Amino acid sequence: MTYKLSPSSLSLLEECPKCFWLQMVKKVRRPSSAMSSLPNGMDLKLKKHFDKYRDNNSLPPELKKHNIDCGLYSNMENLNVWRNNFKGISYMDKANGITLYGAVDELLIKDNKIIVLDFKTRGFALKEDTAHMYQDKINLYNLLFKLNGYEVEDYGYLLFYMPEEILEDGNFVFNTEIVKMHVNLKHAEDLFKKAIEVLNNSIPECSSKCKFCSYVKSYSV
Repeated sequence: MTYKLSPSSLSLLEECPKCFWLQMVKKVRRPSSAMSSLPNGMDLKLKKHFDKYRDNNSLPPELKKHNIDCGLYSNMENLNVWRNNFKGISYMDKANGITLYGAVDELLIKDNKIIVLDFKTRGFALKEDTAHMYQDKINLYNLLFKLNGYEVEDYGYLLFYMPEEILEDGNFVFNTEIVKMHVNLKHAEDLFKKAIEVLNNSIPECSSKCKFCSYVKSYSV
C-alpha cells in the first residue's frame, strides 16, 4: 500500500506512533473539534500581499522591519505549485512507495539557496517554546527541497502575526515577530525513516504521553 505523508502527519508520529498508524493504515483519525478558518484566510491574504512586493522586486515592510537580508523567491510557476495544498513539493521513497509532501507559504532566496518562510497567526505574544512546536515542519520542508535537488540554507523563518489593537474605524492592527529557526535535516531524515518503518509493521504501542490513547484505555470495557 502507498502512503502520502505530510509534516502534520509526521508530527502526529512524534506524538504517538499508534495514533499515526491508525490514521494512515486504518484511516481512523483522532476526534477533532471545529477549527477556525481565520489562519487559512490570513494565509491567502498574506500570499497575495507578498506577491505584490515580489512583482516590484522588493521586500514587504514586515521583513524590512526585521532586517531580513535576502530576496523573495521569484519563480512564480514553481511557487504556485509548491503553495498548492493538493500538489506542493513531494518526494517518493521508491523502495517503499511512500511519499513525503508539503505545501509552503513563502520562500526567500539568498546566494541561490532556498529559505523557507512560514506564516503563523497567533492571538497572544510568543512564549519561550512557541517556535519549537513548528521545528519539524521547517526541517521537513527543507528536506523536501534538498531531496528535489535544490540548495537550502541551514535556517528558515517563522513570521508571526498577532493582533495589537483595534482602530476607531474597526480595523485591526497586527504586530509581527520573526523567529529564525535552525534547520536539522538529519532529524527530518530520521523521522521520515521512522514513519516508513512504522507503516511497514503491525500496530505499535501508544505513547505514554498520548491523552487520546489514555482516554480510550480508561473507558475500555
